Amino acid sequence: MIGVEAGLYIGSVSDLKDAQSLIDAGVTHILTVDSEEAAVTGFHTKFVRALDDASTDLLSRLDDCVCFICEALRTHSESKSSAVLVHCHVGQSRSAAVVTAYLMKTQHLNLQDAYTKLRNLKPDVKMNEEFMDQLALYELMGCKVDTTDPLYKQFRLKKMTEKYTELQNVPKDVFAVDPAQTQNTEGVYRCRKCRRTLFRRSSILSHCVGSGASAFSHKKTRIVSDSEDQRKCTSYFIEPVQWMEPALLGVMDGQVIPHCFTHLDTQLNRCIKTLFLAVHLFNAQNICTSIYFDYWEAKMVSFNIDNLFKRLKRLHDILC
Repeated sequence: MIGVEAGLYIGSVSDLKDAQSLIDAGVTHILTVDSEEAAVTGFHTKFVRALDDASTDLLSRLDDCVCFICEALRTHSESKSSAVLVHCHVGQSRSAAVVTAYLMKTQHLNLQDAYTKLRNLKPDVKMNEEFMDQLALYELMGCKVDTTDPLYKQFRLKKMTEKYTELQNVPKDVFAVDPAQTQNTEGVYRCRKCRRTLFRRSSILSHCVGSGASAFSHKKTRIVSDSEDQRKCTSYFIEPVQWMEPALLGVMDGQVIPHCFTHLDTQLNRCIKTLFLAVHLFNAQNICTSIYFDYWEAKMVSFNIDNLFKRLKRLHDILC
């Protein structure tokens, strides 16, 4: 267990075995960032389930973690009898990511300076690359999780699609509000055929010209050069909207999009749920004329509305 600042410690699960040492250090709060909850009593605890691998979305929990630490340190400042231990399994990656986020937010440090400061105090810290990327995004958002930020939306969608086949329930906050069900002055996009409102301008996700999900990865934040800008993308990528939920969850009732899309054979339903739904709207005179489903392997099948059934039938034959 290493002291980071007054009242804040970083350590491993082994530090929990000696309760008396924790008490002697004034520890009153324990933040566990691990795959299993720590079996400790007599402390204020918070548990964040997280694996130390690329599949973990730690970013979405950073504000909660920092808030827990700040609350413990606020008590420490007022009573001088409180301290918090942040730990994972070995005290090198997950706990380091949380403490680094805390230093960034409270001491107004950039990622590199905060991480360097922590490593000077605890040289064995070695955060995995995915957590470094998530902290870089945390820094871009001003050290707070902004759920309306396009980069964060892209990050959440990427994480969701990585585990799509394992998901029992897609988080409701992934879906944007259906613009057809609410009153809003923001610009909207409609289907040319039926004039159904499909999505708002804020649902458009910026992306680089490319193929598959990599084209709009949250890591692609560099400035596009003039030569690349000349290759203007003719498509819109948008976040999922509430009316898409049945299709995403694999419980389509004969339709993909309300009102105007051709009814589909029910046997296709079991195929669609194995795909990552990336909604791709063709930008021809600012009207939507097509969408596509993007394979997990980043292979692409595009189809026109009028030929939707035929193309999906072909897709069914390929997959099944």
